[in-house]
Amino acid sequence: MGVELFGGFALLVLVVVAVAVLLYLVPIPLWIAAWASGAYVGLLTLIGMRFRRVPPGTVVTARISAVKAGLDISINDLEAHYLAGGNVVRVVNALISADKANIDMPFKRAAAIDLAGRDVLEAVKMSVIPKVIETPRIAAVAKDGIQLIAVSRVTVRTNIDRLVGGAGEETVIARVGEGMVSTIGSSATHKDVLENPDHISKHILSRGLDAGTAYEILSIDIADVDVGENIGAKLQIDQANADKQIAQAKAEERRAMAVAQEQEMRARVVEAEAEVPRAMAEAFRQGNLGIMDYYRMRNIQSDTSMRDSIAQGEPPAPPSSPSR
Repeated sequence: MGVELFGGFALLVLVVVAVAVLLYLVPIPLWIAAWASGAYVGLLTLIGMRFRRVPPGTVVTARISAVKAGLDISINDLEAHYLAGGNVVRVVNALISADKANIDMPFKRAAAIDLAGRDVLEAVKMSVIPKVIETPRIAAVAKDGIQLIAVSRVTVRTNIDRLVGGAGEETVIARVGEGMVSTIGSSATHKDVLENPDHISKHILSRGLDAGTAYEILSIDIADVDVGENIGAKLQIDQANADKQIAQAKAEERRAMAVAQEQEMRARVVEAEAEVPRAMAEAFRQGNLGIMDYYRMRNIQSDTSMRDSIAQGEPPAPPSSPSR
């Protein structure tokens, strides 16, 4: 009796497990939903998705959405895109949005954009509703040396044809900033820029900065222009200080050379004076100088020293106080 009960229980468990596996491999509700929506998918195809590790719910739901929107996308294309690592739901939603906006976008292009790492749905939305990109504060200097700090707003629209391989927002911001610096730098005075800020926009747009990018620049509007520092005056002051330091260094060098030359000349004089006694002794030995000649020379030296003292003038002695 117990064996029969145990066998019946085991058989019931096996039946439940078999039914669960069958329902997992054959998603009957999903198959019915696809058939009722006009996006029929065969049972064998659904079973094959399970074996290929493709979630039937994601792929079939995306196909149902596409069919209901009037798009004919095969289940094989959706499954292949999922296996390639793409986002099937996002691609289908992007195709539906593009179709409603009358934008020509085949499935292969949308799949390529998605596999390239870009948000294809956001790209379609930007094609319908342009996006405004605000540049950071760009500092530039006019020819008169006055610094101007400007901020611009760039209105861009996605270019679907260049979305794969095209540059992003950073490139657009960098090119617009370069154009602003170039335009302000070529202005004669900063007043010209303040009077006609639209000149910056026209100059930038004429350069075709959106070439090679994933966007199309619709307009560039100068949002704010502030006057910064007088860079030209600061540069002149710095240059003057540098020239002053160079001149001082050269003057100090010349003074040091003059002092060195003076010391060298004094050393030569002292050296020459040290040779005089030796020359006189040699003259005495050779008989070229007599005693009387020597005394006569000493008298002349004494007389010369006296005259020098008189010429320089001795300070007068302080007067003595009168005696009482």
